Amino acid sequence: MKEIHFISTGGTFNKQYDEESGGIAIDKKARTLQELARKWRTDFEVETLIGKDSLDMTDQDREALLEAVRKSPAQEIIVIHGTDTMDLSAKMLAQAELPKRIVLTGAMTPYRVDKVEATANVAMAYGYLQAEGTNGVYISMNGVIGAHDTIIKNRAAKRFESL
Repeated sequence: MKEIHFISTGGTFNKQYDEESGGIAIDKKARTLQELARKWRTDFEVETLIGKDSLDMTDQDREALLEAVRKSPAQEIIVIHGTDTMDLSAKMLAQAELPKRIVLTGAMTPYRVDKVEATANVAMAYGYLQAEGTNGVYISMNGVIGAHDTIIKNRAAKRFESL
């Protein structure tokens, strides 16, 4: 089995009820991914980074993501990312032309609310990286996966689609 490095940047995937504030907050410890690892009976390295809704991410946050991907010894990386600006981070990563396969994924609904959609998106990204493929940056969402510039978020339909 290939070593796959998970980098969690936050996003809806990691949102959960915060008992202290009474609102919704991003779990900055990526406990959801650890839970998936236990259920899948596998180990994968999870690095937590940024911990924001993607609408709040800055260019400096994206630079930090790029640096984490650069420094990773793994050739295959899954980035858990918010869906609203996933395309911007994917574009930045692609422009770096790193000799790695990187898949960005996330969820339209928090894992704690709908485990099926979030798990399916991560599982698809994970399976894609287990297969042989070409280096590059990909997006895996809502049952579609492809090069980062061929997958778009259709806000009206509330799903991702291939161009």
